[in-house]
Amino acid sequence: MINITHKSPTLRKAIAQAIVKVSLPETIQAIQNRTVPKGNVLECARVAGLFAAKRTADMIPDCHPLPVEFTAISYELGVMEVTVFVEIHTIYKTGVEVEAMHAASVVALTIYDMLKPIDKKISIEQIKLVEKNGGKSDRKKDLDQSLRAAVIVCSDSISAGKKGDRAGMVIKEKLEKVGVHVPVYRIIPDEKDQIRQLCAQFVGEKMDLVIFTGGTGLSQRDVTPEALEGILERRIPGIEEAIRNYGQQRTPYSMLSRSVAGLIGDTLVLGLPGSTNGASESMDAVFPALLHIFKVKEGARHD
Repeated sequence: MINITHKSPTLRKAIAQAIVKVSLPETIQAIQNRTVPKGNVLECARVAGLFAAKRTADMIPDCHPLPVEFTAISYELGVMEVTVFVEIHTIYKTGVEVEAMHAASVVALTIYDMLKPIDKKISIEQIKLVEKNGGKSDRKKDLDQSLRAAVIVCSDSISAGKKGDRAGMVIKEKLEKVGVHVPVYRIIPDEKDQIRQLCAQFVGEKMDLVIFTGGTGLSQRDVTPEALEGILERRIPGIEEAIRNYGQQRTPYSMLSRSVAGLIGDTLVLGLPGSTNGASESMDAVFPALLHIFKVKEGARHD
């Protein structure tokens, strides 16, 4: 199965359909009048669909087991067809499209099985996804922006050439993956004044994001939070909480990190951990959803 451990749970919804076509108008009448020999067709099929929704991962090899938190099965009866709709909700790391289509197909098969004694020419058609919400599809609008970022690595040892940078490069790669241009990449020592000076410089250059990595720990030289807290105009604690919560689910050491986030004018400033894993997980925790802030700010300017 695909690795989804880096993803965060979000509300996900999917609606799927299947169409059961009959060859006799009397077949639909028998469904409506509940005179089908095998019993109440729609209710039996509904129960089968509920079971199918919950057992999709048992049937489809690459589907992840997930909590199905809501399932609704409904029908539209035509003169010569029954249209099945299945709606499924979950709060999880991956979507429920396959669960909805699997359930719709089992509902349709159950209807077929129950009707075959009275109609020998039934067909099942158009098993398909009708609608989906949640995950990347909801955030595509946030990616359709022309944004620029500066990535600044704060480390005495890296700036002295004693070791190479990996965290800054990870941040740069993840930014570029969501469409953010990174024209600036710098390495500086853990010096409060340099951090503030560079931040002010890039805010003055109208950079959309200024991301510092490193110096968020608890050693005497870890001064990035102190440097930024004094110049941030508006803290955004939700970003900080999301980063630590995401990290805490992966290692208990995340509670020791002092990541910071806030605005200076229209520039979003982040102070992220300096470890490669810490930087990578912090980016996964808040991107690309964090980019929505620029849509909000753009909308506010147009109001």
